Amino acid sequence: MKENKLFFIIIACAIFVGVFLGIIIKSSFRGDQTKYLESTSNSKIPEKPPLPTGQMEKPKRIIFLHHSTGYRIWEGGVLKWFENYNSKNSTNYQITEHAFPKKSPYGWKNYPYDYWNIWVRHAGVEKFMSEPTLEILTKKYDVIIFKHCFPVSNIEEDKGKPDISSESKRVENYKLQYEALRKKLREFPNNKFIIWTGAALVKKATKERNAKRANAFFDWVRSEWDKQGDNIYIWDFYALETEGGLYLKGEYASGRKNSHPNKKFSKMVAPFFSQRIVRIIEGEGDTSSATGM
Repeated sequence: MKENKLFFIIIACAIFVGVFLGIIIKSSFRGDQTKYLESTSNSKIPEKPPLPTGQMEKPKRIIFLHHSTGYRIWEGGVLKWFENYNSKNSTNYQITEHAFPKKSPYGWKNYPYDYWNIWVRHAGVEKFMSEPTLEILTKKYDVIIFKHCFPVSNIEEDKGKPDISSESKRVENYKLQYEALRKKLREFPNNKFIIWTGAALVKKATKERNAKRANAFFDWVRSEWDKQGDNIYIWDFYALETEGGLYLKGEYASGRKNSHPNKKFSKMVAPFFSQRIVRIIEGEGDTSSATGM
């Protein structure tokens, strides 16, 4: 009888010890599991791996709006540069060019007044005199590049009466038109805009006082108008043409009185232009050279 009672006591103790050990082991497992989960939740998410060779990224659609000076740079090898870059880097940067505004019906004028007139004054979803507004362009392109031809640098003396709706080439008017353009461009934060500093004139095609005004205006564009952290960037074409002077350098011009860039210069700077575009697309617009060199 005593032996049976002792047997049951031993069995009960064994069961108690087993349950107790089970609780300890389970708690320990849960503790280790919790530590593991905490360690994995605090770890950094791995960076996106590079695309496999031959696989293309989502296309970036780029349009370059220009007249004759811009077209010469384009012909200097811009399209071929992008084809090579895409092939080597598995990117999909699709660039095209377009004359803007056209000779008819608007007229062959691409000065500060004209961009303001088409894109700000006549903004909207309808074309103005057959020319696309920003509301139209931004739906088709991710990057929009525009420029002025060299008469923009033939700047007359201010009158002391700035007028945003004036076509007169004066610094006081240019600044109002540029400020309105900047405000308008910022309405499209998902797009990037690149504007060239103005094309320079050869010495024989302008007056020194007018060239000095142009130099001062483009310096204002660089140092005050262009702001970091927004969606607007410059390509400093003026600096490349003048190399610190007031005029398009003779060796870069098509003639003593012809302010179009020659083929040699166009081939030299086309890669700088192309590289500037890519750096802006890839997030280096505010930290890299404005000339693209």
